[in-house]
Amino acid sequence: MSVKAKKEQRRCHWAQKQLMIEYHDREWGKPVHDDRVLFEFLILEGAQAGLSWETILNKRENYRRAFDGFDAEKIARYDKRKVRSLLADAGIVRNRLKIAATISNAVAFEAVQREFGSFDRYVWQFVGGRPKKNKWATSRKIPARTTESDAMSKDLKRRGFRFVGTTICYAFMQAVGMVNDHARDCFRYKSVG
Repeated sequence: MSVKAKKEQRRCHWAQKQLMIEYHDREWGKPVHDDRVLFEFLILEGAQAGLSWETILNKRENYRRAFDGFDAEKIARYDKRKVRSLLADAGIVRNRLKIAATISNAVAFEAVQREFGSFDRYVWQFVGGRPKKNKWATSRKIPARTTESDAMSKDLKRRGFRFVGTTICYAFMQAVGMVNDHARDCFRYKSVG
């Protein structure tokens, strides 16, 4: 489909610039069950705290390179030397707390995998194992958090995860298709979830 044809389709209001349109059209709200991809989104959503999602998308490939393709097993073993190199990497958000959280989240992620068999099995329990399909008239009506994201945030924190507040958890749930928050008039509404 051409870019012009895509622009003529109705989509959620936040998908304006090319990178955001591509993300909206190809990924946002599409159910994800791959543990590595789920971990990537959890880390990227946490990295986004205080920034725009577009900023993070612009740095996404740099994050993949810097964090070994979001291999949690490797990240859990990062040492001080690796942290120093990450803090010097202009391709990512160089925030000491967010980098430390990525490492500790990798350790917690592995513990969840051991307990539940997969992170996928653990995380999808918060929506009963199936995408929750909302029916927003417009994407401007979408809440920043829900009871499900509150529960997820509380449990993740209890397990040692950081940068997993309820708003971050809800953004994660939207990104990985646990909830379909495309507006009803968005062309993606019926095709995801």
